[in-house]
Amino acid sequence: MDIQILRQAARTQGTPAYVFDLDAFARRIRHMKKVLGQDIKILYAMKANPFFTRTAAQEADGLEVCSPGEYAICRRAGVPLEKIVLSGVNKEAAHVREVVGDAGISGPAGRSGADALSGPAGTPGPAAYTAESLSQLDLLESCAAKTQGNPLRVLLRLTSGNQFGMDEETILSIIKKRSSYPHLHFTGLQYYSGTQKKQAGKIRKELEQLDALLERIRNELQYEIRELEYGPGFHIPYFEGESPVDEDAMLADFREALDAMAFKGCISLEAGRFLAAPCGSYVTRVVDTKQNQGQNYCIVDGGINHVNYYGQAMAMKIPAIRFLPHPLSPGMPDVQPPGGDSQWTVCGSLCTSGDMLVKNLPLPGLKTGDMLVFDRIGAYAVTEGIYLFLSRRLPAVLTYEKDAGLKLVRGALPTSPFNDGSIQYFEDCIKKENP
Repeated sequence: MDIQILRQAARTQGTPAYVFDLDAFARRIRHMKKVLGQDIKILYAMKANPFFTRTAAQEADGLEVCSPGEYAICRRAGVPLEKIVLSGVNKEAAHVREVVGDAGISGPAGRSGADALSGPAGTPGPAAYTAESLSQLDLLESCAAKTQGNPLRVLLRLTSGNQFGMDEETILSIIKKRSSYPHLHFTGLQYYSGTQKKQAGKIRKELEQLDALLERIRNELQYEIRELEYGPGFHIPYFEGESPVDEDAMLADFREALDAMAFKGCISLEAGRFLAAPCGSYVTRVVDTKQNQGQNYCIVDGGINHVNYYGQAMAMKIPAIRFLPHPLSPGMPDVQPPGGDSQWTVCGSLCTSGDMLVKNLPLPGLKTGDMLVFDRIGAYAVTEGIYLFLSRRLPAVLTYEKDAGLKLVRGALPTSPFNDGSIQYFEDCIKKENP
């Protein structure tokens, strides 16, 4: 992101602050579809960053929604229900009843191909509901039975060997006993085994295993699965020393693997980190410097409560960082990469020795008032941080679009009211979300 945009964000809203580039996010979705082909559907996993929800609703084929809170965000953002895949390992009964009540029952059962995510005929409802367990199936069946209409479209989640989803034999048993669920239509499978996959061979192996299961369902049960939702977990390089990724080559190789499958139904890809990570920056300001036992330390007004990279390993790895000297610093360029002889351990504002962002970062001429920009932070950090620790305020969140410029979407907020319940507004919000 252009450095002047980040300086403007810091000047107008202070630091720390996140800035998310909506244009860049939209371009990544479009480019992914261009390389993979328009027949491959893209679902944005909004858990990666809910601030991209509106843009994802415009550009992606759907959104993966995993909680009542995420669903509420979608509703406030005006996301069409037919673009929502209602997922999540914990489906709360009241919430499922709410969603079914909001939408009515989805349109004609058995829609497939491009229609599978384009919205059913009649009263629109979620594109699909995932099922992670037998109890979730019972819940979906119970809720659907109380309404009038066609069956709910359900994706059965296959486990990858953890607490998520169900094993193959359970899924086969469900399909074999599908008459026990007259108000559900098992249109597809869902599978996600993890993130940051560096080896294309692992993805190919997973697709081969899924293809074999789909073939088994077809041959043994004479049942046709029409949809496959797959989370490829494409790798995003975060740290110095990691090899750059040729994303076009990676996507082209992935398309070849899809084409090699015997399965020819509708394929949708769940993508979160891969789409969002490169589209965000975090700006934080140096508020103090010191030297202890020969080691240089700088304290910034942010910290590990805001900055969280997958695999950052106790600050031993150096992520993408830009050094912004204070604009009044004589003879200093507007921005320069880390370098030089002076090494600094960058620490945050939390009263814990674990609040280290980077160790031994070369920063020539660093002083109080300078700023650091952490790039490629568009995924997860904005929601994964330990925000309530020490009752520090939440950072401001801004978005950027070329046509609209910078827009403040959430100002810096105090967290102390969450820690003692002293402001009625927050209490009312909590009661509303948890009646």
